[in-house]
Amino acid sequence: MTATVRPDGILVLPREACELLGLKAGQTLEVRAEGEVLVAWKKSDTDPFEKWRGRGQLPTGTTGDEYLRIARDGHGD
Repeated sequence: MTATVRPDGILVLPREACELLGLKAGQTLEVRAEGEVLVAWKKSDTDPFEKWRGRGQLPTGTTGDEYLRIARDGHGD
């Protein structure tokens, strides 16, 4: 497949590439140059951790800092 760069700098991807990657019109891509290679990936406008926020429960009587210390150090003293 071949993409085309228009005079105004817009990169036009082949329809087949968009269908293969599940890209929709107006979707944003992140782009990075690695040497002479262009790397692009779908930009996510959503926070991947949002669905997990507020789901966990701390052990009764434990603060967040205490729980992190126990998890990191392996003991509660």
